[in-house]
Amino acid sequence: MFTGTGSLLRLALRLDRVRLPIWVLVLAIMPAATAAQYMDLYPTDADIRDVSGILANPALEAINGHLFGISIGGLTAWKIGATEFVLVALMSLLTVVRHTRAEEETGRLELIGSAATGRYAPLTAALLTALVADAAAAVLIVAFLASTGLPVAGSLAFGLVVGLVGLVFSGVAAVAAQLVGAGRSATGIASAVLGAAYLLRALGDTGPGWLSWASPLGWAMRTRAYADERWWTLLLFLIAAGGLTAGAYALVSRRDLGASLLPERLAPADGAVDGPFGLAWRLQRGVLIGWVVAMALAGGVLGGSASGITDSLDANQNITDVLSRLGGHQGITDAYLAAVFGIMGLTIAAYTVQAVLRLHAEEAAERVEPLLATPVGRIRWALSHLAFAVLGTPLLLLVAGVSGGLVYGLETSDVSGQVPRLVEAALVQVPAAWVLAGFGALLFGLVPRASTLAWAGLVVCFVLLELGALLGLSQWLVDVSPFAHVPKLPGDALRATPLVSLTAIAAALALTGLAGFRRRDVG
Repeated sequence: MFTGTGSLLRLALRLDRVRLPIWVLVLAIMPAATAAQYMDLYPTDADIRDVSGILANPALEAINGHLFGISIGGLTAWKIGATEFVLVALMSLLTVVRHTRAEEETGRLELIGSAATGRYAPLTAALLTALVADAAAAVLIVAFLASTGLPVAGSLAFGLVVGLVGLVFSGVAAVAAQLVGAGRSATGIASAVLGAAYLLRALGDTGPGWLSWASPLGWAMRTRAYADERWWTLLLFLIAAGGLTAGAYALVSRRDLGASLLPERLAPADGAVDGPFGLAWRLQRGVLIGWVVAMALAGGVLGGSASGITDSLDANQNITDVLSRLGGHQGITDAYLAAVFGIMGLTIAAYTVQAVLRLHAEEAAERVEPLLATPVGRIRWALSHLAFAVLGTPLLLLVAGVSGGLVYGLETSDVSGQVPRLVEAALVQVPAAWVLAGFGALLFGLVPRASTLAWAGLVVCFVLLELGALLGLSQWLVDVSPFAHVPKLPGDALRATPLVSLTAIAAALALTGLAGFRRRDVG
């Protein structure tokens, strides 16, 4: 049943020889760089205690979780922990889906299966590939953190939970790959589980604590790296990963190669698609609807957390004054809301990139040439998918802004005032996300094999936004991110110039990509 696993593992590692090392290095460097910067910012215990006081409030706990350790190590785990856990989960689930369901979808696994390859070999090779990446990230994280002078026990705990979070979501992706017949659907299911895990953790950290124990991300934070580590929580990861992996193997044996366990929804036998835009709607609507629901929930949770931002600031007035002055904000709550919608804009930019890269997915699956053999033109087909990136992005931000404004307005008895403010804070993120859409269209049109580098652009923007100031990066480098030029609303002045400039850049990139697609060969 496992014959050929070694060969498939070597093939997978060769195919990912560039992608996975980049993931691993990013995961390994960020915690150590954060710790080093915190050592410069807060050289004394008094400094650490002062800054720790402001972090103990529901608003920040909803984003990053509880601060368990009043130390440089504790601050590092608090600041970078949630980011590390989400990134390692994404790395693992994308790796497993890429080497299982995506390979079946293209027909390559059927070709491999005609040789001496066991039924479980592809799944095993995919899981081992993710395990190698998770283990490498864990080892390097421990080594890099310990090299900064942080306690070895805390560094070991943090590195282990990062690797184990990846292991759990490898299992989630393995199960999802058996349930549905498309790689995008499997990725969507696994990503939805990750989003639900983050939401449960956020709700548990700001409300009923037991909700955090229903989430692998909650387990990771409650391992309490650098604060009287709870080593027994590591067993939860092993049990969950083992159960999910066993379930995936059981499901593999119950289906045929290329088939799925959940029935596929078939179109009516006499149905018709209303042109390329109608087809694009059929292909994109499931993802868009899922994102709408997720943003409505996320906006409500994060907006509701804003009312608690001032609860623990009385003893930290100096810190409050500093944060209130950042970016011209009128108050600490506005600073929090601006940060939240900056992160929300980056998160929704993931949908923007995903919608644009559907162009590449359709071309790679060889579904474009038959379509272009009809009267449908290239540009018209490409615009049918770009429309979802252009229109879906503001729709999602509008949903997040309305949801956050309603919840925050109800808590402050000012719904009519807060909804417009937070909708405005959300929608100013649109041009920055459009720049990433233009970048993806440019790659698709000129260098289609490099289209997935659009994800790398999103990761770069995320790192620059989250860690640029903390790491002391030069301003010109931070300004590479389009999100660095977005007005920090609410509280800052609304400036039209950067928004118009970003929109023009996005349009120029997209038009260049479309011109390239019009001239190059398809496929």
